[in-house]
Amino acid sequence: MRARLDEVTAGELALGGAVPALTCYDFTTALAVVGAAEDAGRPVILLVAPKTAAGPGGMRFIAALRGLADSASVPVLVQLDHAADPDLILAAAKAGADSVLADGSALEPAENAEFVAGVVRSLAGLDIVVEAELGALPGDEDDASAAAGADATAGMTDPATVAAFLEASGAGLLAVAVGNVHGNYKGEPHLDWNRLSAVKAAAGSLPLVLHGASGLTEADLGGAAAAGIGKVNINTELRTSTLAAVEEALPAMRAAGENMLGLLGVWTGSAAATAAWALELLRPQTPTT
Repeated sequence: MRARLDEVTAGELALGGAVPALTCYDFTTALAVVGAAEDAGRPVILLVAPKTAAGPGGMRFIAALRGLADSASVPVLVQLDHAADPDLILAAAKAGADSVLADGSALEPAENAEFVAGVVRSLAGLDIVVEAELGALPGDEDDASAAAGADATAGMTDPATVAAFLEASGAGLLAVAVGNVHGNYKGEPHLDWNRLSAVKAAAGSLPLVLHGASGLTEADLGGAAAAGIGKVNINTELRTSTLAAVEEALPAMRAAGENMLGLLGVWTGSAAATAAWALELLRPQTPTT
């Protein structure tokens, strides 16, 4: 079913949980993720990478995800991730995306806010939720390799800039850099919880977003909602586990007469298992009495 990203994340936060957002490069993965969400009775976000959206059939893919989301028995959101091209953002919104990360994180905060505000204006009347990112994450969201020399402490979100940025940008969610990275971590990940607490204080009730969640400990992820994180992006974990499962199964599927249905079953099974893990880990905490 269709829903608004800001409302769903705020609702989960109020219950002590967060919504997992999983990158889907293909419809098979999206089917598995939505199926896992329906089994869990929980909302989920289907992320579309900008390279996917800009590639052949990208808008058709978003339209297909829109149909899948609308037919689901739980809230399913379709978000264009890390987009810096205003034309691509508008096209994705018209194709069926209900939210977008307007990524101006490479800009200075004032320029970033101006970019996001321009996206908000361009989408007026389309009922699209705009997420912004303040601070810069090392690594590449489409590449699991740890970035050479990546330092997660560089470019962290400055809490002193948050309130002014949100007021100027009009963003509905804010992705933060607090020691998280895209892809694999070089060494042990260390989130700056004090910085995150200060960012949350400056952001008020606006939901925060944690990108680069793959590779963080379950304790870190499980404590995200308590720190104001209402949305957690997961890409590397899903991609790595699915490819490993397919690689292991491929020889047997070839030997069995090139069993494509069997191979797709392995693919969806692995993707669904990763989605189920994320959904359970970020599930709202049962209130104590």
